[in-house]
Amino acid sequence: MKHNVLTNFKRFAFMLILSGGLFISCDESIEVGVINENDYTTSTEVLGFTINNEGKRSNCMVELRQENSTVLYLDLSKNAPQSINGAFKYDQSVLDSYNATNESSYELFPESLVTLSESGGITIEKGNKKSNGVTVSLKADDSLNEEATYVIPISTSIQSGGIKLSDKESTFLIFVKDYSKIPDCNKSTGIKIISCMEVNDTNPLNNLCFTLKNSGKPLVDILILFSANINYNAETRKVYVFNNPNVQHILDNREKYLKPLQDRGIKVVLGLLGNHDRSGIANLADNTAKAFAQEFKSVCDAYHLDGIFVDDEYSAYQNPPPPGFVTPSYAAASRLCYEVKQAMPDRLVCAYVYGGTSKLPAIDGKTSGQFVDYGIHDYGGSSDLSSNYPGMPKSGMALYSQEFSQGRITSESNLRRLRDNGYGANMIFAMDPFRTNFQSSQKVAMERMARALYDDELVYDGKPYKKDW
Repeated sequence: MKHNVLTNFKRFAFMLILSGGLFISCDESIEVGVINENDYTTSTEVLGFTINNEGKRSNCMVELRQENSTVLYLDLSKNAPQSINGAFKYDQSVLDSYNATNESSYELFPESLVTLSESGGITIEKGNKKSNGVTVSLKADDSLNEEATYVIPISTSIQSGGIKLSDKESTFLIFVKDYSKIPDCNKSTGIKIISCMEVNDTNPLNNLCFTLKNSGKPLVDILILFSANINYNAETRKVYVFNNPNVQHILDNREKYLKPLQDRGIKVVLGLLGNHDRSGIANLADNTAKAFAQEFKSVCDAYHLDGIFVDDEYSAYQNPPPPGFVTPSYAAASRLCYEVKQAMPDRLVCAYVYGGTSKLPAIDGKTSGQFVDYGIHDYGGSSDLSSNYPGMPKSGMALYSQEFSQGRITSESNLRRLRDNGYGANMIFAMDPFRTNFQSSQKVAMERMARALYDDELVYDGKPYKKDW
């Protein structure tokens, strides 16, 4: 993300790679299958699929703080030719099958803590495309383990109406994390502040220094540790997650640097960036992407991280691609995001609107808004991201990103426009109370954010954390 005068050149270079106009030499790599573009045909049949109130298909994530809920619907590809009746039900076999297929071990959320409105019954009247909503309500109790990820497995059955449900579309998994003992950062407008922090320079604990006067909530909702790298190992012929000494020190000492943030409700996400070799966000073959996603999951598991942020910069892409890689493309970048979400559906996937991740096409029939939680604009970007990440709600779109180290901050009117138009996030990069522009620029920007986004006042405790490693 540290780019300015090179921005236009990098974008031009990426487009040349896409068109086969830029060639770079490199040595051997692993032999893995390449990405295949799926051909989709239009069916004359009426097909059904389960969605929730956020438009998510197949699964969603719910944070449990005493009580919570999500609403499920049966949606159709076309208007119903006749009245359709069916039902949603809690079905343990759905989770058993998922765990077996994915070699995962998610725990069953206790059925006694789940209630389905209307007894799960759904109806779609003739000529309509969507059923009544069924509210799935859940509550916490002392039996839940805050370190576990639970699942409420739902199956959909059709009793009358003659529509078809595929195996994938007849189930829905609600992933649940118990945060009942941890405070949240949720503020009045629901807008999230994403702090992308250059941890080579700055202690991440500085995100605790800023709160809102009236609500007492932390200003920052999500911290991105910038950044881990995607690297290629010539000996093993595999791509892997590489952490420089600064990132690794923070991860190794998560009890000191990260847990205090998470204990305040701040999500901690690990950034992923290219590192001047053949591997990158936008050029992994399907099997390579799937294997790498599993490795990234292992990193998140080991350090109790809340997700990934992908930034397609600083890779030495090759054309023609060596085995295990493909020509850089939006489709390959989208495949990586998809595989990461498949590997860890209970965690966040965030993408930078730049390079190969500036727009992500559908993968295996799923639009990118189904598997990317946040699309984060490049500095100053303000356009709606619906065409970049189809299916993404406005709540997942971060506009008017700000670069604090260079004083590239946005106006209060832009922030109000973000809020008034229903967008859900704003990103700040390289916040650091020890920079010389802290009082004149960074603090001013955060005061604007508190006013414009939350009708509140920024409180800075005046006790910044130095880099102490």
